[in-house]
Amino acid sequence: MTSLKSDFLRVLTERGFVHQATDPEGLDALAKSGELVAYVGYDATADSLHVGSLISIMMLRWLQKTGGTPIALMGGGTTKVGDPSGKDESRKLLSEAEIQSNIDKIGAIFANFLEFGPASQGGATAMMANNADWLDALAYIPLLRDIGRHFTINRMLTFDSVKLRLEREQPLTFLEFNYMILQAYDFLELSRRHGCRLQMGGSDQWGNIVNGIELARRVEGRELFGLTCPLLTTASGQKMGKTAAGAVWLSPERLGDFEYWQYWRNTEDADVGRFLKLFTELPLDEVARLEALGGSEINEAKKVLANEATALCRGRAAAEAAAETARRTFEEGGLDEGLPTVTVERARLAAGLPAYELFREAGLAASNGEARRLIKGGGARLNDARIEAEDLRVSLDDLGAEGVVKLSAGRKRHALVRAG
Repeated sequence: MTSLKSDFLRVLTERGFVHQATDPEGLDALAKSGELVAYVGYDATADSLHVGSLISIMMLRWLQKTGGTPIALMGGGTTKVGDPSGKDESRKLLSEAEIQSNIDKIGAIFANFLEFGPASQGGATAMMANNADWLDALAYIPLLRDIGRHFTINRMLTFDSVKLRLEREQPLTFLEFNYMILQAYDFLELSRRHGCRLQMGGSDQWGNIVNGIELARRVEGRELFGLTCPLLTTASGQKMGKTAAGAVWLSPERLGDFEYWQYWRNTEDADVGRFLKLFTELPLDEVARLEALGGSEINEAKKVLANEATALCRGRAAAEAAAETARRTFEEGGLDEGLPTVTVERARLAAGLPAYELFREAGLAASNGEARRLIKGGGARLNDARIEAEDLRVSLDDLGAEGVVKLSAGRKRHALVRAG
């Protein structure tokens, strides 16, 4: 896209958000008019989103900051079906109560990134919608007659989400096969209710987005647009938001502030500039300065990334507290109460607890086997002393003066164990 006239597309393009777009010129003109309403859909399969969803959340945030109206669409209806995109097997079906509980908790995350109150100067009011409001009311025969006739099985079979499962001879239920129809209907319904003209999402959603655009054109002659962002991997090829200990959750109830800050602090050198563009709002000239730092100075850029990314998701106070915990732990060599802490029954410690179990329970290893390998490889420490024996047992005698045991996995990941 060249000669962009809208702040929205210019910012997204300059910062690396844009992967594909339908009719870029038409979308640019609409964004320039200040009347752009756009949405991203999020299924409520868990009680928190993870870092993999953060790039699309930032797209909604930039839309609001440049004068557009963002809609965060909760999949209260589609979660009952399950999106087959990128999945090797069917998702576990959740109850309506579980789905609603997840939606309530996810909604709190969006409040950190979008303004849902009265329209503020230079921006519009963000909206939260739930596709159960219209999908739950659909009658099956009218849906088949009015919507289903616009989809061909031939084309649906070409979608990567379908081809993947069929090529691997893994079952794809009729329930999941209908997901793409329901997502297309979401776009049509949001355009009717809220004048929504743009759907955004990851590049794996391109086929589903185009389906919605074509459906609206065929049913009502509406002109809609699609925009996708890249599915990010780190420079080493690891999927964004995944660590040895599991997903990097956006909710503080699922992942502590220090652990969230530390995830960004541990960014690979080659990713620092790209992540500063995507996950902070720092000016691009400042990003370029930080990205150009070499040697040990790149660590200062990583701290800036951690501070800014954490401040957006958890608040500035949480970011500053996490940074201080890191400073005390890594630069002063002290023991800081801000480190992740797990409480273990005193009786278990009195009897002696295998160190590998403690590493797993503290979230420093995903399994006992992984913890054993960490110890065997020399990467595990107890109270800053290397653990030599794989069968070492931790007891009350290992509690320090502060009444805790310090566990370390490598040089950057630490946790405290307290007797309860």
